[in-house]
Amino acid sequence: MTAGPTLVRPRSAGRVELASASPTAAPRIDPAYLSDPDGADVTALRAGVRLAQEIPSTEAFAPVAGEWLRPGAPLTDHDEVDAFVRARLGSLYHPVGTCRMGGDAASVVDERLRVRGVAGLRVIDASVMPRMVSTNTNAAAIMIGEKGAAMLLEDAV
Repeated sequence: MTAGPTLVRPRSAGRVELASASPTAAPRIDPAYLSDPDGADVTALRAGVRLAQEIPSTEAFAPVAGEWLRPGAPLTDHDEVDAFVRARLGSLYHPVGTCRMGGDAASVVDERLRVRGVAGLRVIDASVMPRMVSTNTNAAAIMIGEKGAAMLLEDAV
C-alpha cells in the first residue's frame, strides 16, 4: 500500500519570473513550499502523514500490511513528521496560477484571457486559474480551452 498525503488547496504560493529578456533563458521558479505564514500547510500535511500511518495499523489492513518502506517506521512526534514532510515534499503535475486571470492590475490576463498590455496574445490553459481547484485540473483545463476557443471565434467576427 502506498499513501501520499496531498494538499489540494495549499496556502503557500510560489513565483515564476523572467530571468532575463532573452526568450531562450529558463525562468526563475520559486515554489515557496510551506511558506504560508500561519503554518496551515505544514499542519495539514502533518495530519495527513499521521492518518496515512494509522490506516495500515488497523485490523482491516493487518492481513495485507507489509514492511514500512518510507519512512522506515512510523514517525512519533511533530518534529519527525515535519522533517519527513520537508524532505519528501514536491509538486504534483498540475501547477496553476502563473498567468492569473482577474480584474485587478496584478492579474496577467483579463476576463477574455487576453494578456494585459500585449495586443493579440492570450493565455488559454490552467495557468489562468487564480487558485488551484480541489481536484485534478484536467476537466477545468479542458473547459478553459473550450471557452477560450469560443472567445477567439467571437472576437474574430
